[in-house]
Amino acid sequence: MKPLSGLRILEFDGLGPVTFAAMALADLGADVLRLSRSADAGAPVFSEVGGAVLHRGRAAVSVNLKEPGDLAGVLELIGAADALIEGFRPGVMERLGLGPDVCAGRNARLVYGRITGWGQTGPMARQVGHDINYIALSGALHAMGEPDRPPRPPLNLVGDYAGGAMMLVTGVLAALLEAKTTGKGRVVDAAMTDGSALLMSLFQALGARGLWSEARGANLLDGGAPFYRCYACRDGRFVAVGALEPQFYAVLIAGLGLAPEAAQQFDLAGWPALHARFEAIFATRDRDDWAAHFGNTDACVTPVLTLAEAARHPHNAARGTFVQQGVVQAAPAPRFDGTPAEPVAERPAMSLDEARSRWR
Repeated sequence: MKPLSGLRILEFDGLGPVTFAAMALADLGADVLRLSRSADAGAPVFSEVGGAVLHRGRAAVSVNLKEPGDLAGVLELIGAADALIEGFRPGVMERLGLGPDVCAGRNARLVYGRITGWGQTGPMARQVGHDINYIALSGALHAMGEPDRPPRPPLNLVGDYAGGAMMLVTGVLAALLEAKTTGKGRVVDAAMTDGSALLMSLFQALGARGLWSEARGANLLDGGAPFYRCYACRDGRFVAVGALEPQFYAVLIAGLGLAPEAAQQFDLAGWPALHARFEAIFATRDRDDWAAHFGNTDACVTPVLTLAEAARHPHNAARGTFVQQGVVQAAPAPRFDGTPAEPVAERPAMSLDEARSRWR
């Protein structure tokens, strides 16, 4: 048994955050049916991107929502579901006859999870965009990258996944808890602009106190501090240094062979020179030499691993952080006592009739 065992969730197949959110919910034990558009309904070209991992734990049910029979079958599933999640542009579900009002009429306790870039309302709600656009508007992207260079997008982790998918999961689970008490569901409006803005809360607070500059690469956590950034090693690979606290910084300095008085931690005027000094020292040895050198210390120095290397690292291997299931992939997180962290492979596809029988 997993924490969400017994919950029934309908996923309207899409790309990016909806797919990731559904994977997370399935990893937690929910019975998720993935409604995918049939070829007749114009299945998207990129419908299988990441599917070897992101579709795990649930079965695909091919539907054509423009066909009255399929639409009726989906409405029957909605009547038996605890929640649905969708990531279409605002108005699409309403045009299909599956808007929140229609679904609530079928199932008053249904939690209706919606995720978009800009949100369901606002002047940009119907505009297209991608992760990079959403985090640009939230203020998050401006803070990322090197000084005097264009901002560098952090993959699609901040908008699609952290600010989008995980906020959707949080909202859906909160609404499901409420529905257990009230018997009434809610519409969850998860916008990636909202979520990525929320993720910047610490930096909003620091900025209000004059402790965060809008200049990239000039702050404590954006690579401006010489003791919180990455360094190239002799072999062209990298180490990550995160010695924020003074006691950890002291261990770092000692490990680099520097005298404490020659490397004042919070002398901001001296940061550029200190960075150059650290850079020169780290370039004298290979990455794994430095990893071994600092491995049993509190210097907060770790090797920067590739995805392939991360799967083989002893710590990750001991915890089972990665598993081999068709392809190497991250195991479900977080962990729960008494429940193995093994992912469930993508379940065999089923017909709409089979899905209806399963949820009766």
